Amino acid sequence: MKRSFVGVIFLCIVLFLNIVCTQKAVNAYYFDHYRTVIVYALLNGLLFPVAAWIYRRERDVK
Repeated sequence: MKRSFVGVIFLCIVLFLNIVCTQKAVNAYYFDHYRTVIVYALLNGLLFPVAAWIYRRERDVK
């Protein structure tokens, strides 16, 4: 099972963006910026399926 470096790098970038969005949402919630919280939560929700898709694509590469 050989993985490509490009797929692994993309997965790392997407997961890093998930962490950043989560931290930004928590920070915005702390300062009562609820619209910003919703934006970051939606962005986080959109990034997760992308990460799952990249993982499945890399897992199935032979």
